[in-house]
Amino acid sequence: MTTPRPDGAPLLDDLMPWSVAPLRLGRAWIAAPDPGALRARWAALAGADPATRAALFCPTRSRTPHSAVPQLPGQATPTGRLAREVGPCPEPVRIAHGPYDEQWLLPDHRLVDAARPELWRVADGHQIHLLDPAPGTDGPAFSALLPDGHSPGGRPGRIRPLYRRPGGLEPNLAPGLLGHLADRLGRPVSAEDFLAWTAAVARPSRAGTTVPLTASPRLWEEGVALGRRALWLHTRGARCAPAPGERPRLPGGRRPYVRAALAPGLPGSLEYDPAEETLRLGTGRISPVPVGAWEFRAGGVRVLESWFAERTERGEPGTLEAVRPAGWPPEWTSELLELITILALLAEPAVRRPLPVPDGGPDAAGLRRAGVLPPPPASRRPATVLGHQEEGPEGQFALL
Repeated sequence: MTTPRPDGAPLLDDLMPWSVAPLRLGRAWIAAPDPGALRARWAALAGADPATRAALFCPTRSRTPHSAVPQLPGQATPTGRLAREVGPCPEPVRIAHGPYDEQWLLPDHRLVDAARPELWRVADGHQIHLLDPAPGTDGPAFSALLPDGHSPGGRPGRIRPLYRRPGGLEPNLAPGLLGHLADRLGRPVSAEDFLAWTAAVARPSRAGTTVPLTASPRLWEEGVALGRRALWLHTRGARCAPAPGERPRLPGGRRPYVRAALAPGLPGSLEYDPAEETLRLGTGRISPVPVGAWEFRAGGVRVLESWFAERTERGEPGTLEAVRPAGWPPEWTSELLELITILALLAEPAVRRPLPVPDGGPDAAGLRRAGVLPPPPASRRPATVLGHQEEGPEGQFALL
């Protein structure tokens, strides 16, 4: 979207100081594109004898069927050891899988090696997550859903929530930053404004992701408008909508439709015909699919190819990961049409055009003189959240 100005531009790591490492699931079978597959996997685990159950679980150093761990915040799952019992399946929750996919997860702390409870405590209808750019990517990605941090093309980056507390409270920004920018620009600056500006201008550099700033009100407005559209698209209409409830859509005549239905079973191939703007899934056909959507990449990997592979690759026989849908659920077609729309809109020049950032804006040195940088050490740690009790191991309550 922009040509970065690395000389003197402050680092994202200083401007949004609290970050969390990506989730580490530890076992692939607890996440899937289809919630029905997760319920079937849980039923297979629950119905197995103790020895088979232990093998199906896929134990690691962090989790075994005998692990005693607390609940994930906001999730009403048991905390007894899995080796003794396996009750009803935890209700799968929707998560962001990588920068552009959405999947389902069993939100049971006994199953996840590193679930990052601090993220779950602040994941609500106000939150927006920034995913640090991984090597080979253009810039950060954003999600309204709690992200797993997966990267299809390399080492995943860290996750930076916009807010440190539920309810959109306490922005995860260097203390004094918003006030300093408001003074320089002569207008109020909200946390969402800053995140939108970041979406428009942030890019990786050798020193880390930089966020060039400006003192020009006109350029600030242009960047915030551009970034708000990007946030709206990245969050699939959940945040920063131009009008309440407005969802991303392509213009009439350019919206993708199913032109030929898929045959029973799972399609064995995904092909694209640029001349006809047609996406072929086995015998099924979807068009029009703009070239920009087909060529859209994350970490050097085509997003649509990665999305398709996640749904059609078979797990190793005898494992829970091999429990997958035998056919193509109708929901996947709807999700694919939505993803094509999002990628096509993100690929438009109006979203990806360069935004020139002139000299004279607040730089890292100026922010240090103003006392904004460096951020205090406490701002790099999660806030204490005392809104509710959380059940600890074996049904005991944890004090936060």
